[in-house]
Amino acid sequence: MSDAKPAVIAELEAWLEENWDPDLTVGQWWERLGLAGWSAPSLPTDAYGRGLSREDSVRVQQTIANFGALGAPGGLGLLLAAPTIATHGTPQQKERYLPDIVTGRAAWCQLFSEPGAGSDLAGLATKGLRDGDEWIVNGQKVWTSGGQIADLAMLLVRSDAEVPKHQGISYFAFDMHQPGVEIRPLREMTGQALFNEVFLTDCRVPDDALIGGLNNGWAVANTTLAFERAGLGAGGGSESGGAAAPGTVAGDLAKRAGDFVRQPRGRAGSPSGVGGLSKVLVEAAKASGQSKDPVVRQDLAQLYILNEIGRFTMMRSKGLRSKGQDVPGLGNIAKLSMSRILRLARDTGFSLLGPAGTIYAYSSEDRDLVEDLNPLASQIVGIGLFAQGPQIYGGTDEIQHNIIGERVLGLPKEPNNDKVTPFSALPKNG
Repeated sequence: MSDAKPAVIAELEAWLEENWDPDLTVGQWWERLGLAGWSAPSLPTDAYGRGLSREDSVRVQQTIANFGALGAPGGLGLLLAAPTIATHGTPQQKERYLPDIVTGRAAWCQLFSEPGAGSDLAGLATKGLRDGDEWIVNGQKVWTSGGQIADLAMLLVRSDAEVPKHQGISYFAFDMHQPGVEIRPLREMTGQALFNEVFLTDCRVPDDALIGGLNNGWAVANTTLAFERAGLGAGGGSESGGAAAPGTVAGDLAKRAGDFVRQPRGRAGSPSGVGGLSKVLVEAAKASGQSKDPVVRQDLAQLYILNEIGRFTMMRSKGLRSKGQDVPGLGNIAKLSMSRILRLARDTGFSLLGPAGTIYAYSSEDRDLVEDLNPLASQIVGIGLFAQGPQIYGGTDEIQHNIIGERVLGLPKEPNNDKVTPFSALPKNG
């Protein structure tokens, strides 16, 4: 524990005593929380944060939750956009975008992946053409979380096709509320539609929304991806978060803040529930009379061990960071571990359920009926259907292995000419 941590928590508790009021609107409360630096305390002090470490920031979230107050706005604004802009943005851009992020006034999404550029993100083809003080954007993005409620987006475009692909990418803060933006939901096998495909037709973005400099988008994007992988590996979410959504589209800013405190966030099987999978499956094994089956016990033990390894690894990382050190590739390792845990939970859960694993509510109308029949089965099937996602989004497992091999272990890359061949001369995917 750092010397500053007790003082920070004491300051926060005193601030909460003075400022928390459940009868405030969500927007009013987030205004107080964000402008005081408590929404994103890990951001620098010149970026509406408090310059705290990740561990201290988690403690801040826990303190807000334990106090019974509504936590910081969730979503990709705080998780990805804010730290990226704090790292690469100009002072003017920080002042333009960060207040609306930390106060929840604007929700963000991520326009990175494309139908032909997912794992090979640098192969993106969405075009950005300069037109005076603006850029005209045309292209298609896919797997866009929260696109349907986003006010702004982190947008990657091909700004120069005559240089190698990594060198001709630019990163913009993009207005989602403009003509030419079409958002189509993608229905998942869980029955939900948390992802979207986004079509951009003659959209416009001002030149002063360029983050990190012209054709430097790959470096800026890697900053965003590093924060994404760290968040996913750690389980994502906020200890203190409620069910209120940021931004102008969701409609929660005008509602009473106290009504959202400690309401469930996410869904069964989401990364935020990874740590509790062992308990759910142990309970299911007991309920089905299979708790003494040696194969079941072996699977449950393995699941418990993987969770404990993850917990000890994070503790080791905290100790090293307190000494100014780190575990190379930890974010990639944590994400791979999460994927493996969810696959094991999926296989173990369906084995325990047998035929009951075929019953699932794909609509809200059927959910109460199915959960009344077997609440554990509904949760386990949800985990099983969701388990395919983490090994794909945020960079596939194969990409994580490549990053560890090349950047951590120093193994040679696969031979290619991507670094020297102009993007316009490369064969295209899809």
